[in-house]
Amino acid sequence: MTTTPLLVTRQGAIATLQFNRPEAMNALDLDTAQALLAAVQSIAQDTSVRAVLLKGSGRAFVAGGDLALLRADPVQGARALLTPLNEAMLLLQNLDAPVIAQVHGAAAGAGLSLMLMCDFVLAAEGTKFNLAYINLGTSCDVGASWALPRLVGLRHALEIAMLGETFGADEALRLGLVNRVLPAAELEDAAQAFAQRLASGPTRAYGHMRRLMRSSFDRDLAPQLQAEAQSFDACARTEDLREGLEAFFAKRAPQFKGQ
Repeated sequence: MTTTPLLVTRQGAIATLQFNRPEAMNALDLDTAQALLAAVQSIAQDTSVRAVLLKGSGRAFVAGGDLALLRADPVQGARALLTPLNEAMLLLQNLDAPVIAQVHGAAAGAGLSLMLMCDFVLAAEGTKFNLAYINLGTSCDVGASWALPRLVGLRHALEIAMLGETFGADEALRLGLVNRVLPAAELEDAAQAFAQRLASGPTRAYGHMRRLMRSSFDRDLAPQLQAEAQSFDACARTEDLREGLEAFFAKRAPQFKGQ
């Protein structure tokens, strides 16, 4: 049995969070949820982190929540598990650093919800997806009802959520749930390269861009234009914008510092 439910590593500006309960296909138990929250809290305070990569150990990304915890006490178990998970999701959404999911094997239940909350998803061929909650007789959590209709539209979201059917990586790509599908042997290197590309970008601008995109669903055009102007004003004060302009006129690649 593993003793560390979440492995946290740094490679340059990339922070990797690896779910590490392979014997349970990385099902999210209370220790994992609390470890995830602690890791995200630390990342939120560290401006040197410029990309976050989520992945799983063993045969799967995350195969859902810990059903043994729910079976023992459905009400209190759910509350205990969702409190740290929900706080972690809010922190992830407010980061400047983009969040990438490296998904293989299975992403089900809370694992699929967690994947949906990421900015980018790279999936291995053969990965299976299932929102699964309805098969247990419950509604969804960890932000799925917020993210899923934004990604695929209401009718597709209702079909995925209410039929509880398993579908593959090609269907996930067609629906827009994942960005890329790769051979399993190439997934690790491709995810690292993708994360490194983002970690080399204008991190503050990424943060404004991801928040603008998400908030656009809740605003009319006029307030969205105002929000864009405010974000552009904030970016105009960064070192990265000055570097981008200098690089453009010098006809060279910009060297962003995330500042």
